[in-house]
Amino acid sequence: PSETSEKPSETSEKPSETSEKQSDVTKQPPVACVIVGMAGSGKTTLMQRVFADLHARKRPLYSINLDPAVTHVPYGTNIDIRKTVNYDGVMKQFNLGPNGAILTSLNLFATKFDQVLALAEKRSSQLDYVFLDTPGQIEVFTWSASGQIITESLAVAFPTVLVYVVDTPRTTDPTTFMSNMLYACSILYKTRLPMVLAFNKTDVVDHRFAIEWMSDFEIFQDALRDDKSYISSLTHSMSLVLDEFYKNLRAVGVSAVTGAGMDDLWEAIEQARNEYNEFYKPDLERRVKERQEADAAKKKEHLDAVRRDLEEDRGDTVIASTPAAAIQAELDSQSTGRGVSAGPSSTTKPR
Repeated sequence: PSETSEKPSETSEKPSETSEKQSDVTKQPPVACVIVGMAGSGKTTLMQRVFADLHARKRPLYSINLDPAVTHVPYGTNIDIRKTVNYDGVMKQFNLGPNGAILTSLNLFATKFDQVLALAEKRSSQLDYVFLDTPGQIEVFTWSASGQIITESLAVAFPTVLVYVVDTPRTTDPTTFMSNMLYACSILYKTRLPMVLAFNKTDVVDHRFAIEWMSDFEIFQDALRDDKSYISSLTHSMSLVLDEFYKNLRAVGVSAVTGAGMDDLWEAIEQARNEYNEFYKPDLERRVKERQEADAAKKKEHLDAVRRDLEEDRGDTVIASTPAAAIQAELDSQSTGRGVSAGPSSTTKPR
């Protein structure tokens, strides 16, 4: 459609003031951080704080906005989905609602994400971080084909970390807290990427209660004791399951408004980078290799099936060095009206 005909392009925003002043020492590739979280958790505000904090530290970053419905982005972007996909146009042209238009816009943008990666990789030697701000409707990104394409493409190109933003004031209720943790757990195992839990809005409510619930099972059970509803029983059972999940998860408290806890966030992201290089990257390379081998096997199976069909149709026995050569020989014979000829190594049996 005409709304998506534009090619993703960079804005005039530079990665950082110091991006052109690079040392001769070989540096690590930048860390790609994907900001995800429930609507209203403060993802975009945290992105604004990240941009300001890295700018003050003179750490170059590359920022990408993936929310097509946002009306105002309070930080500088290098690539903005809104300049490639017209959200309102998609909604009208395909007769979609708000969430459907976001999903369709993201799917259309994902078809050009290789160009986005090419732009980021071109500047990778100048960058320390690549940050992606995702739509407020978390399920649109985490459970759609486009979200999988984007995260897997990023993970192949850069060390990739998920930053799951939690609305701390809303998680003071144990049931709501458990719902957030279940969502984080499902995203972690779906993407197979290291994750950092960022408890946002600590200027309103301190996050230490959440850290205690994650680290001490008994304290969380005490918080559930006064609730006798059926959902409390389910939460009690799920907490037993997630107890092991918490042990391998990094959690920090941050305030996007005041900037508190940013040092802890950078330290957690760096630890997640090391975890990616040690555990996730080998697993990713293995999965990519298995997928390539499976695709090659399917292609060979298809070519073999075509060759068998051609042999049965003509009653000929075709011996060729490769299936593709046999197929090409058959096509040539049909165009010339002669027998099958597939080069020096092939023979044709009379009918």
